[in-house]
Amino acid sequence: MKNTIIKVLFALLVLQFAHANPVKDSISSFTFQKMQLDAALDFDCDACGCSASGGSMGFSSMLNANFVGLRYFYQSYTSRDGIFANSPWIDENFNTTQVWAKIPISDKVQVTALIPYHFHNRELATGTDQISGLGDVTVMATYTLFKTQKDSTVFTHNLQLGGGVKIPTGKFKAANNLGTVNQSFQLGTGSWDYLLLTEYVIKKKNLGLNTMLNYTFKTENDKNYQFGNQFNYGSTLFYLLDLKSIQVVPQIGLAGEVYGQNKQYGTGVQNTAGDILFGKFGFEIGKDKFSLGVNAMLPVNQNLANGAIEANYRWSVNLNYTL
Repeated sequence: MKNTIIKVLFALLVLQFAHANPVKDSISSFTFQKMQLDAALDFDCDACGCSASGGSMGFSSMLNANFVGLRYFYQSYTSRDGIFANSPWIDENFNTTQVWAKIPISDKVQVTALIPYHFHNRELATGTDQISGLGDVTVMATYTLFKTQKDSTVFTHNLQLGGGVKIPTGKFKAANNLGTVNQSFQLGTGSWDYLLLTEYVIKKKNLGLNTMLNYTFKTENDKNYQFGNQFNYGSTLFYLLDLKSIQVVPQIGLAGEVYGQNKQYGTGVQNTAGDILFGKFGFEIGKDKFSLGVNAMLPVNQNLANGAIEANYRWSVNLNYTL
């Protein structure tokens, strides 16, 4: 299944580059130049890493290079209510409303900030368990290492490197982890975590391909608990449709997440490592200084917590205002 999807994406890429039409000169403030660095930087953590504070829903807009906005995203999981093989399966729902912004500091430096508010729930055998509150605030900076200067070239390239920090503003309660497989039912990790990332965008006229890699280093919190480090990777194919009064950007791609084992008092916690591959698709619509985005992700292959956690799907909607 995974190989088939990769082949389809590659075929779409070749076909679109071969037949892409020139971009109109009259594209409004949502120009394709703005899109070069905005194709979903995918980091933070999910089912095996922390409190679902961002995940692979992405941290950039396809239409707004610099913006402030509001986003809601939902993640559905099914997991064991207990540590035994015959423990019942339960539904877990991770909801996040997030204020996010991407602000230019100079021609080569941009700063991104994310302020999440979580309201999660799960259906235990003993009743519904709910938590809500401020999540971990994340601040990141990226530097443009290389950027093609001439628009008339056949292909243009843009390479960014960066890093950031996740501040432990969300509460971590050890009691939330007792007797449950999913250790991520938290508002935050309770720890200072650090991010490294790189992103590469290649485009031809109104067609582009974004590829990203990033790694998150997790540290031990004051409850002697440490979530495992996380590696994210992904590639997104996107296309600009300029319809005069509005711009529409459909997108399709793959995103993967690899989670290291959690530790408690320096000892590894069983069934906390894992990996998952998602297929993702969505679109953004832009008019004047506003844009509306909708995205969804479906698992292609997964092995979370040794099979004790299953990701069902994710989706998000966002409204942005161009700065």
